[in-house]
Amino acid sequence: MRTVGVEEEFLLVDNETSQVGPFAGAVLAALRAADGPEEPIAETELKQEQAELASAPQTDLIALRADLVQRRARIERAAASIGLKVAAVGTSPTQVDPTTTPKQRYETMAREFGLVGQEQLTCGTHVHVAVSSRAEGVEALNRIRPWLAVLTALSSNSPFWNGEDTGYASYRTVTWGRWPTAGPYEMFDGTAGYERTVKQLLTSKTILDTGMIYFDARLSERYPTVEIRVADACTSVDDAVLIAGLSRALVDDAVSQANAGQPPIPASVALLRVAAWRAARSGMSGDLVDVRDGTARPAWDLVDGLVNSISPALERAGAFGVVEQLLNQLKARGTGAQQQQRRWEQVRDVSAVLEDVVRRSATR
Repeated sequence: MRTVGVEEEFLLVDNETSQVGPFAGAVLAALRAADGPEEPIAETELKQEQAELASAPQTDLIALRADLVQRRARIERAAASIGLKVAAVGTSPTQVDPTTTPKQRYETMAREFGLVGQEQLTCGTHVHVAVSSRAEGVEALNRIRPWLAVLTALSSNSPFWNGEDTGYASYRTVTWGRWPTAGPYEMFDGTAGYERTVKQLLTSKTILDTGMIYFDARLSERYPTVEIRVADACTSVDDAVLIAGLSRALVDDAVSQANAGQPPIPASVALLRVAAWRAARSGMSGDLVDVRDGTARPAWDLVDGLVNSISPALERAGAFGVVEQLLNQLKARGTGAQQQQRRWEQVRDVSAVLEDVVRRSATR
């Protein structure tokens, strides 16, 4: 059974002011003080207003949930010990002036990419699914493309940006898309084609290194995995587990298709970009684009199509029932974006929206 792991990014919030601030160094120091010589469970990211944790690889979704809950709780305790809170959200509902983490690579990014690098404060959920080889990973990348925008819609959790209602369910997707390599990708002619594309991007001198290959999904340079990067940070741990379960099944189904000689769906990058934009704009509240035929379909109908497509892979992993339950929960309570919007309609106060996110982010 394929393992699956999750990386989650969080915003850090001051208890007294309820403002997002540059507290990553202090939180990591508090974690080190609490954990001693143990390998840290969190690390810094591009901006000091955020921190990232990574789960251990798991084969069972229930075990993955327990792992994420335990790691989130440790970060929450460390933050609380120095008067801070944690918000699992794609973008900050309140105004914030991001502070670049003082590392050479991050400072170079902020300088070389101008306002894009300076403004970039977004949090995502990145899912790593094990593959047996880079060749198998490329076969999966070529075949999961039609469904990635559905994962964006399901995880949509960033309707506000710097105090403004953006009109988008996942504004993180929009602002993240300003990086030169971000977004949908072409089909690759095997491993050689993937490596050739990466080499061309590096040779262009536009990106700094392979860490800036920001495709919606890519081969990890650190692990033997396909890394799916389209999801917003999920306020609910259950939503992160759902995205992980769907991602693993997508990869497993894709490899099965490749082994059976089934060709990928030849969707153009242009159509994939439209599908990604549509998912970011309306999330699960309207139509999404079915790139298999280019038509608009109600969002939950397309989710049903996804589940039907990957149901054999879900069954092989013993995860069909868990995924079905988590989808039903999400449908009943709404996405993170829908919950933020409901709170906004009640109070018209972005600070209250952020406080509600903090409350719902807390592990239970």
